[in-house]
Amino acid sequence: MRIFSALVVPVALVSFGCSSGSSQAPDGGGGSGRGGGTGPAGGSGGSSSMGGAGNPNGSCSAGVPAKGQPADTSNPTAVIGTGTAASCTFAALQTAATAGGVITFNCGAAPVTIPVTVTLKVPITKNTVIDGGNKITLDGGGAVRILSFDSPNWLATDFGLTLQHITLVNGKATPTMMIPTAPAPCSQGWIDGQGGAVYMRDGYLVVIDSIFMNNQAAQLGPDTGGGAIYVQGSKGDVWIVGSTFTGNSASNAGAVGGLFAGLNIYNSLFMNNHAVGHDANNNDPTMCSAINAGQNEIGSGGNGGAIYDDGNDKNVTLCGDAIMGNAAGTKAFGGGLFFTSNNFGGALTITDTTMTGNTGGYWTQAQNDPNANAGKAVGTNCKSLTITNSTIQGLNGVP
Repeated sequence: MRIFSALVVPVALVSFGCSSGSSQAPDGGGGSGRGGGTGPAGGSGGSSSMGGAGNPNGSCSAGVPAKGQPADTSNPTAVIGTGTAASCTFAALQTAATAGGVITFNCGAAPVTIPVTVTLKVPITKNTVIDGGNKITLDGGGAVRILSFDSPNWLATDFGLTLQHITLVNGKATPTMMIPTAPAPCSQGWIDGQGGAVYMRDGYLVVIDSIFMNNQAAQLGPDTGGGAIYVQGSKGDVWIVGSTFTGNSASNAGAVGGLFAGLNIYNSLFMNNHAVGHDANNNDPTMCSAINAGQNEIGSGGNGGAIYDDGNDKNVTLCGDAIMGNAAGTKAFGGGLFFTSNNFGGALTITDTTMTGNTGGYWTQAQNDPNANAGKAVGTNCKSLTITNSTIQGLNGVP
């Protein structure tokens, strides 16, 4: 998320690419990683978007990889409810989520909303699957984060969380760690408060045929974000298939954010999500004498109106998605997608995707092609850029 002078786009290229008024393009930052390895283990079968979630007007022509297929829930570890809405209590869900395993619901024929009053903390030493059967909504009431997988490790754990056929609404991550007070343009806001509906550290995340609506993370800060989802230090990465994200907000990453966590997003819809921070992020001792996160940090976020990814050697793949009407913050970047690979080791691949009506600054710097252009919805530093069969604002006559 930082701007480092050694890696910014040359001024001439930025003048071509940026509409936010900033004269530099951000590079990214945050920590060093370790390890590597395979992604999530999981079940098979089924197609996504059975519950009205996902991109209604397109799909990935190559299909969805095995890691993005629904988990097998035919032998659940726990079943919430005994056939009535009243039997599907938060207490029962909390007990099951704490234990982990495969969780399903038996709440009757009608849709059921379960108020979440305390964050559900799933175990970090086993896989957890929560399958709502297209009938369950988990509602944070605008007060609490809904789910958390919080390992102390980094890029090491093979376990994770799968959410499928479920809706998560009104989650809220409340920050507690304020950036030390310093006058503008020094960074303002919060250090923590990521992941309004789901926060994960050091675990993989799979989301299939699910809806995330009106969730919010910390609203101001240069490094915080993830209105609906925030995943960091993930060995197995993030897999999102046939899902919908609307009305989510955070300082950065209005809907989905990753830090050292690759993003693989298929057949999904992102609409009206907002990164509400401002002035992006930079390290500039000439403008700020205060130290935050080990730097003379200026800017308070706003990158990635819908989707955000930052870190070394992680890829972003979009296939069959619709990313429309999302907004980066004032003087910030990537209304549709902000992706900065700090070491230029990550590839950006966009296929069968529509990106229109997004607002914010933009630029493209692809190491393999100085003339690469990802259009007006994207801000990226990447190893390579591939765009195939897609409608992208700012390219090929698309406004």
